[in-house]
Amino acid sequence: MPPEALEITRKFMNKPVRILVKRDELTLEGIKQFYVNVEKEEWKLDTLCDLYETLAITQSVIFVNTRRKVDWLSDKMRGRDHIVSATHGDMDQNTRDIIMREFRSGSSRVLITTDLLARGIDVQQVSLVINYDLPIQPENYLHRIGRSGRFGRKGVAINFVTREDERMLFDIQKFYNVVIEELPANVADLL
Repeated sequence: MPPEALEITRKFMNKPVRILVKRDELTLEGIKQFYVNVEKEEWKLDTLCDLYETLAITQSVIFVNTRRKVDWLSDKMRGRDHIVSATHGDMDQNTRDIIMREFRSGSSRVLITTDLLARGIDVQQVSLVINYDLPIQPENYLHRIGRSGRFGRKGVAINFVTREDERMLFDIQKFYNVVIEELPANVADLL
């Protein structure tokens, strides 16, 4: 718990009870983690399209940080002839269920979403997670990339990093005590 929160509890509560919950176990075995230095936000779309033209991907999930960006990115990808599905919290539950059913069945192979589904996607065929945007909270990183490599399979997580994201990448590595390496040129061999 952040020191500020502890200070508030000491100041305003009588005999507070402190319950310690174990931090999420690092269950990232089998998931190779990389970053791509994209320098600027504007370069992410071209980088993403280049990856999809280079790699043979069974299924993948692309995470962004806002609902508006889910819609924007799915429109841009479709405009470049990529078949994608998209879901976020502004969609009604029935629509989200249909999209997830299509994704689970394999009729949809690319899902663009927000953290809304970071904990709820259990699809065996997901081999790649792309953090188009790094998560705002380091804790969400585990839930996002844990969507790949499910059920004992190998997975790959690729993080797009702009100059503004470098600090968050550092914080994520520190938080999980991992080293996230730059994406190698032989990325196709990893999947």
